[in-house]
Amino acid sequence: MKKYLFLAVLMLIGAANMNAASPKKKAKVTPEMKGVASINRSTAEAHVGFLACDELEGREAGWKGGRIAGNYIISCLKQMGLQPLFEDGYVQPFEAYHAERQKRGQRWQVHPDSIAKLKQGVHQKLDMRNILAKIEGKNPNEIVIIGAHYDHLGYDPMLNGDQIYNGADDNASGVQAVLQVARAFLATGEQPERTVIFAFWDGEEKGLLGSKHFALAYPEIGKVKGYLNYDMIGRNNNEAKPKHFVYFYTAAYQAFGDWLKNDIETFGLQLEPDYRAWDNPVGGSDNGTFAKLGIPIIWYHTDAHPDYHLPGDHADRCNWEKMVDITKASFLAFWKLANEKY
Repeated sequence: MKKYLFLAVLMLIGAANMNAASPKKKAKVTPEMKGVASINRSTAEAHVGFLACDELEGREAGWKGGRIAGNYIISCLKQMGLQPLFEDGYVQPFEAYHAERQKRGQRWQVHPDSIAKLKQGVHQKLDMRNILAKIEGKNPNEIVIIGAHYDHLGYDPMLNGDQIYNGADDNASGVQAVLQVARAFLATGEQPERTVIFAFWDGEEKGLLGSKHFALAYPEIGKVKGYLNYDMIGRNNNEAKPKHFVYFYTAAYQAFGDWLKNDIETFGLQLEPDYRAWDNPVGGSDNGTFAKLGIPIIWYHTDAHPDYHLPGDHADRCNWEKMVDITKASFLAFWKLANEKY
């Protein structure tokens, strides 16, 4: 009996050793996991640090600092190897017109009819540039767009003290997100089902001019099935709630809310969203341009803060952890916009 017990023990030990020696089956690495892994704080700090530096003088649309910011974005897109949206490059140039400055209550215009009227009198003109890249999808008849405006308010030599509106949160934080999501799409190693466009709008601070021009001029606007927008994702509205942000989405698409809830849990994102389903999300930022065309939208926003539209919007006041986790969450949402039915 002891002999049989001894043999049984030996067999159990041998089986245990075999199990220990056998390599464990690795969990499948999904495209989403690859994309999320590529998004990081150091990249966020690098992009925001450059775009919000004093040398860019606040990135005002149509001025030198804005052009430098645009050139920087183009360099990043080229470095990643992303295809330009247009045959002649990444830039979509456009003109904006305004009545001469003594006429109060006037707005900058990009619509051809409005421009024609303004040209009949004394007027101002600015040359602006949208910057756009793409990844071709398997289905060329469906397009989704992710975008952020890269312009800000420039500088004011009449201010006493700090004269530069650096715009780290508004909206260098959004620009870094679009750039990181573009790299994350490449990191997946997969071609998306729908064509994806990475958009950097000019002239948002002067009245959503870049996205308005795109909507007027882009011949395939009817193929756009969804738009994801960033405007200010880097600061705390309330320092006691550092994980807070606002998540706007078209109310008719409940899946958009469900996606975020599931992704926060699955990927352990340190975020506390204020979910705001919006029947007609036409206000706030460039999302409004697309919502007015009946295109479903998602918009990430961390709410106003004491430095909103003031020279104090500096990079060293950003909440980097939140900015990075919002970027990860938005990549996951945009991956679904590009690949799933909703």
